[in-house]
Amino acid sequence: MYSLQTLAPLLALPWLANANALCGPYQPSSPIPTPQTRSHTCSVAASGDGSDDSQAFVSAIADCNNGGHVLFEAGQSYTIGTALDLTYLSSIDIEIAGVVQFTNDTDYWQANSFRQIFQNATTFFQLGGKDVNFYTSGDGELNGNGQVWYDLYAQDDLILRPILVGVIGLHDSTVGPLKCRYSPQYYNFVANSTNVVFTGYDISGFSKSENVAKNTDGFDTYRSSNLVIQNSTVNNGDDCVSFKPNSTQVLVQNMYCNGSHGISVGSLGQYAGETDIVEDIYVYNISMFNASDGARIKVWPGNQAALSPDLQGGGGTGSVKNVTYEGMKIQNVDYAIEVTQCYGQNNRTLCNEAPSNLTISDIVFKDFSGATSGARDPIVGTVVCSSPNVCSDIMTSNIDVVSPNGYEGFECSNVDEAQLGLNCTQ
Repeated sequence: MYSLQTLAPLLALPWLANANALCGPYQPSSPIPTPQTRSHTCSVAASGDGSDDSQAFVSAIADCNNGGHVLFEAGQSYTIGTALDLTYLSSIDIEIAGVVQFTNDTDYWQANSFRQIFQNATTFFQLGGKDVNFYTSGDGELNGNGQVWYDLYAQDDLILRPILVGVIGLHDSTVGPLKCRYSPQYYNFVANSTNVVFTGYDISGFSKSENVAKNTDGFDTYRSSNLVIQNSTVNNGDDCVSFKPNSTQVLVQNMYCNGSHGISVGSLGQYAGETDIVEDIYVYNISMFNASDGARIKVWPGNQAALSPDLQGGGGTGSVKNVTYEGMKIQNVDYAIEVTQCYGQNNRTLCNEAPSNLTISDIVFKDFSGATSGARDPIVGTVVCSSPNVCSDIMTSNIDVVSPNGYEGFECSNVDEAQLGLNCTQ
C-alpha cells in the first residue's frame, strides 16, 4: 500500500548530501561516505483504524530499497504491531512525518522482539544495512507506548522491555533528526555499526503514574566504531549516552542532558570470560542538569556482584583507554565526576580483595564548571580504583565545581593523586 511520487523536495535536505558537513566543531574519526542519489518516493498508507500498518511499511521498503525514499505522511497516525527485521536496507531514506506508535501488546513483544546480545536488551525493530537516512520531520514522532511497560516493570523486574530504536549492523548512514517519545527501555541501542552520525534528537518520556520509567538510556553503543552523537536534547531517567563494550572512536558533542545518570563509559567487565574494550572516546560541550552524574566510568569488580535482581556480574577483562571529557557545565548533579571499579559492589573491602580485571588508563577530564546537588556532600566527585595496578594516567584540569554548601573535595582511592590534580579530601 504505497504510491510513487517525485523526489524534488527531498534533495534540499542537507544531511542526505554530506553527513560530515553536519558534524561540528569536531569531525568523525573517518569521513562518512556520501549517499547515493534517491530517485523516487513510496508513501506508507495508514490504515486509519489503529490496525497494524507494518505490512504497508514493509511493502514501501520493498519498492524503494536501493535508491528510494519511504515516507510516513504528515498528519497520519501509524501503528506498528509486528517485530520488523530491517537489516537489509541499502541506499534508502525513511522519513517519519506522521506519528508512528508501537502497540501496547506486552505479551507479543516479550515473545517476538529481537533479542540482542548484551544484558537483557530487546528491540522493537532492527535498522541495518548501508547508506540509510532515518529521520522525523515536522511533527513526526516515533512513540514506544512506554507507560504500560513502566507499570508492568514495577510488578516484575525480569520482563523484557523493548528498546525503541535498534540500530543493528548499520553502516555509512545518518539517523536523525529524530523525535522519540516514551521508550519502554533504552531509546537507542547501536550495535555492530560503523560510520554513522546520530544528530538532532529530541528524546523525552516520563511516567505518568507512580511507577518510574527506568533504564531509559538515551544512546547505548556496543561493538561499534566511528560514530558521532551530537546536537541533541535528552530528557530521561538513565545514562544520557553510554559506551558499552567494544565501543571505539566515538565522538559525542553539543548535548543537553536532563534527569540522567550522565555520559558513561560502561558498565564494563560484567561477564567473566569476555573482554571489553572502550577506547578513543571524545566527549565535548555537554550541558548536564538534574543528574546523578556528569562524567562517569563504571567497571565491575573482579568477583561477582549484584546491582539489582536483573543486573549482576563481574570478573570480565579488558580496558578503558584514551577517553576525554572536555567542557561540561553541570547544575544539580550529584557527582560531577565518578570513576569506579566497584560497580555493583557496595562493600569496598570485598571490591579491593578482588580488584577489577579491567584496566583504566589515559583518561582526561577538563573544563568542568557548575554546582552539584549537594547530595554527596562533603564531596563533589569520586575516583575510586580497586587497585593502583589497574588504574593509571587519570588526569584533570580546570575543574571548577562546588556544592551548594561550598564543598569542592573529591574521594580518591588507589589512584595517583598528584597526577590526578583534584582536591582529594577522602
